[in-house]
Amino acid sequence: MIARTWHGVTPETKADAYLEYLHETGIREYRQTPGNRGVFVLVRREAGRAEFLVLSLWDSYDAIRRFAGPDIERAVFYPRDREYFLEMDPSASHYDVAVSP
Repeated sequence: MIARTWHGVTPETKADAYLEYLHETGIREYRQTPGNRGVFVLVRREAGRAEFLVLSLWDSYDAIRRFAGPDIERAVFYPRDREYFLEMDPSASHYDVAVSP
């Protein structure tokens, strides 16, 4: 199993709206992609900012390509993402899952 992570930062005042938008876009797309084993969205609110760490789990790199396209290191963005973010990592990271439940 492979874990894919991505990180971005919104103003804290836009965090709830972004999370709703994320459900409509990325989370929906993750869940509809064959080979996806789940997605977690972690949020840390501090000093007027909300940091988002998105962690998705995949059966294989081919499954990730079905979601992300041929360059799996490139982050996937949606049309309104820029309305929300102060910082958007342009890339995603991948890790082999060594221990899981």
